[in-house]
Amino acid sequence: MIIEAGLTHYEKVNSQIKEELKKRNKVVVKNVNGQRYIGCALDENKTVEIYGTPGNDMACYLNGGKVIVYGNCQDAVGNTMNGGEIIVHGHSGDAMGYGMRDGQIYIKTGVACRGGIHMKEFRRMRPVLVIGKNAGSFLGEYMAGGTIVLLGLGMKRGERLFGTHCASGMHGGKIFVRGSFPKENLSPNIKVTNLDEQDKKELESYVKKYCKYFDTDYDKVMSKQFKKLVPATSRPYANLYTPN
Repeated sequence: MIIEAGLTHYEKVNSQIKEELKKRNKVVVKNVNGQRYIGCALDENKTVEIYGTPGNDMACYLNGGKVIVYGNCQDAVGNTMNGGEIIVHGHSGDAMGYGMRDGQIYIKTGVACRGGIHMKEFRRMRPVLVIGKNAGSFLGEYMAGGTIVLLGLGMKRGERLFGTHCASGMHGGKIFVRGSFPKENLSPNIKVTNLDEQDKKELESYVKKYCKYFDTDYDKVMSKQFKKLVPATSRPYANLYTPN
């Protein structure tokens, strides 16, 4: 089933998508021009393919479904998602994966500021954000759990793997970074460590999926060394306002 979005109001487009998904498991939406909330709360075994540029909060509260974008995305993709998968064949705006609690997001190129902000995990719920190129400032801000993978593919001279204040306020989870990175942009509460065997096994599974989705050479990606960024403390602001 193909839905033509064009200049149709986002409420009508989303209504059409929901009606079609009652009858089938997959819907294709073409000529998307900034319509918001596409794929919101999409359930397991349901897929939405998007051609164009979806607007803010695409796949917010994703509930096990899959959203594939052949294009770029605006802000807050995967906002508070509970599970499922988002695959973007392009780049994304600010606050990618804001507060995501489970599921996986794969971005072919880069994300803007505050990617992975407030990511968290609980027991078996462990969200993953894989970024193919680089990220803006405040990557992993206030991160409480989950995993971010930053691959640095296709970087040009003068570009940096991440912007300033990386992992500011981070108190859980981990960030895998490939190759060289600007240590001066790391927040002071972050430790840089080598990967252990469990880390390597986990990382390999994400990189394999990224390479499969975006037709990338796995061996070439893994030929560079990775480092792991983790919080030095679970209470980065413990003594900021009160001495305890």
